[in-house]
Amino acid sequence: MSDHAPEHPASWPLVALFTAGYVAPYLLPTVVGRLDAHLPLSSAQAGLIGSVLLLGSATAGFALASRIPRHGPRPLARLGLLLAVAGYAAAAATSLVPLVVVGAVVGGFGSGTATAVAAAGIAGQRDPHRTSAVGLLSVSATAGALYLTLPRLGGGHGLPFAAIALVAALAWPATGRLAGPPGGGGRGAGGRGVVGGSASRLPNPRAGSVLAGALMLWSLAQNALWGVSGRIGSQQAGLSEVTLGMVFAAALGAGLLGVTAASALGARLGRAVPIGAGTALIALCVAASSAARDLGSFAAGEILWNALYPVVLSYAIGLAAALDPRGRWAVLAGSASSLGVACGPVTGSLLAERAGFPGMGLALGGLLLAVAVPLTAVALHAGGRPLVPGSVRRRGGAPAAVLAAGAGAALSGRLPRVGAPELTVVDVTVRPLPGRTPLRVLLRSPAARYPRLGSGTRARSAAMVSSPSNPAARASRSKSAGSV
Repeated sequence: MSDHAPEHPASWPLVALFTAGYVAPYLLPTVVGRLDAHLPLSSAQAGLIGSVLLLGSATAGFALASRIPRHGPRPLARLGLLLAVAGYAAAAATSLVPLVVVGAVVGGFGSGTATAVAAAGIAGQRDPHRTSAVGLLSVSATAGALYLTLPRLGGGHGLPFAAIALVAALAWPATGRLAGPPGGGGRGAGGRGVVGGSASRLPNPRAGSVLAGALMLWSLAQNALWGVSGRIGSQQAGLSEVTLGMVFAAALGAGLLGVTAASALGARLGRAVPIGAGTALIALCVAASSAARDLGSFAAGEILWNALYPVVLSYAIGLAAALDPRGRWAVLAGSASSLGVACGPVTGSLLAERAGFPGMGLALGGLLLAVAVPLTAVALHAGGRPLVPGSVRRRGGAPAAVLAAGAGAALSGRLPRVGAPELTVVDVTVRPLPGRTPLRVLLRSPAARYPRLGSGTRARSAAMVSSPSNPAARASRSKSAGSV
């Protein structure tokens, strides 16, 4: 094999980095709730700080989408973790609102940098969907443990910020396994041999743009509810902070089960069915959770919703990775999703103040149903159908298994397995050697190469060669005349 063959190294450093970058959105309800309870801020102002945090995360993704191959994953990942630790620690250590805002912005930019590097590396894995599912599994487990622990450690607005900073610090050793700057030698979990440098155009621009825009609205709708879920539970359902923490931990535990099921299911159903049907079910859960007035209905809506959310998100990440194996669409789509997450708390607070929690749930559920249509269309365009015998298809090519129906067992070992990933296509430019002229090669006819063939075969070959309507014959005669 050549030196440019793609590498598929261990994925655990990317999972650790993904966890460090993605834990902040998962802890958004407790961050916003504690800012509202322990600082001189209104509910809308606390939600705005949460939005500013996530806006910094989205900004990092948009800024770094094309710079990760240029600078290398390891330096950017370490920069992001340093910014996350410094920003969140500063926000936790002060009660001055301007400093809290600055710390949240810096920490959010660091989280977004870590998430962008992880997303680009996950797109280069052999099975991006499975790796993203493991990453979401790790995030759900970490956030669930924090939801169970933080209420028992006392009050104060700084505790969630300190927890996010601690998770970022714990991910630092994993950066040693990432690839260094280009030309620095060695490759890690973020490195792949890429032919053609880092300046090539983005493939599938229309599908990628639709996916990014739909994911932004998809994330906005769900995080609008997630940002006010604590207020729904405490004000409308009458739950205490400890009970809320237990409900959120149970919901994230259901998310663990959902991600595990998605990882086991793989590509058996393609991407269109999990994304489209999952989004429609999430819309129903959002409306039900927003209208809950007791512990049972609130917990049921939150648990079912959080079980479905990481499943659909893992397939969406895999879909973005399929549009560009170098990870640029994965980073851009993730940044668009972070932008929607950033606008979620403010949107939820404004809708709740004007239409109430049930009206907010109906509006967000309708938005999710509308967004499910373009998401499903992009998934179908990018090959969302399962790879099963009889429907094997590669993008831009004819169905490959049409011949399998009549070939019997002769081709059974050559068909892709169910759920097999698509092959990576690499563009290779071949330049002619200077000063060399092309060689003329004279190929013998089948009759000359195989003299023992039957007379019927020779007659058919002669008839085919002598036929004036045969384009191959005309080309052969012209070449023969030229060679003579």
